[in-house]
Amino acid sequence: MEEERIQKLLARAGYGSRRQIERWIADGAVIVNGKTATLGQKITDQSDVILRGQKLRLSTKLNAAPAVLLYHKQVGEICTRDDPKGRQTVFDNLPELNPGRWISIGRLDINTDGLLLFTNDGALANKLMHPSSEIEREYAVRVLGEVSKDMLKTLQNGVMLEDGLASFDNIRFAGGEGANQWYHVTLKEGRNREVRRLWESQGVTVSRLRRVRFGNIQLDRSLRSGKFEELSVKRMISLYESVGLELVMPEGAEPAWRRKEQDKKNGKKTGSWDSANKGNRRAGNKGGHSKSTHRGKKKGKSSNKSPWGDRR
Repeated sequence: MEEERIQKLLARAGYGSRRQIERWIADGAVIVNGKTATLGQKITDQSDVILRGQKLRLSTKLNAAPAVLLYHKQVGEICTRDDPKGRQTVFDNLPELNPGRWISIGRLDINTDGLLLFTNDGALANKLMHPSSEIEREYAVRVLGEVSKDMLKTLQNGVMLEDGLASFDNIRFAGGEGANQWYHVTLKEGRNREVRRLWESQGVTVSRLRRVRFGNIQLDRSLRSGKFEELSVKRMISLYESVGLELVMPEGAEPAWRRKEQDKKNGKKTGSWDSANKGNRRAGNKGGHSKSTHRGKKKGKSSNKSPWGDRR
């Protein structure tokens, strides 16, 4: 195998985003062939690499098949791998990955639900999260308070927040009457609580927030909160192409996650589609691959329900 920059190779192997790996290297937490690694150092999959005290299996990881999960985050879950307070995290409902680990593509705050993507491909995660890719995010927002045309114009022209100028690329009214109204908004960045802060800058309150789209990946209406589905190869190819990458399946690659018979016997969560996502099969998804469904809006919906749908 040809030599490759260490942060790029480790990210591609799924050990973290390129930025996170660069921070570990800067902190001296990466050892290569017995010496502290340097940023930009070139290695191969045969190099002896220790990351934060753990010896890495680069060759095995790099030969694993790329995978992408679409997860419907629940309100109350946090987007971190471990929480000192013992709160539920988004990783608790994901299947075990062998080899590798799931990388979260962006985050949602604890009070926001909706679409989150996970992958074992660090290069894909880095591209999707990098600001230069300008990936469009779409949110369904329930706003409490009076919304005027001038307010909507201001939100699209730009508002100066504490961390810089921010705006929505598009705002679309999506239903509701009285104090609660639903809007769909899009923007091409993912700053902390940006959607909420933009609306709050106009004196209104966001009482419900759900991400319904990330780039060309839509949150399927059939996918209940707390459940996941694996993207089909066709959808993965489209996702890779959207950021200028090519989906490559290594020859003889092993599945990214599979049934763990011992875990099943012990009653633990397994990485199998059957056990982890039975609800999606009943909803009409076959073979673990996603099947997008776009049902029409039902008449007579309450104004405090999202027109997008509220599957739980």
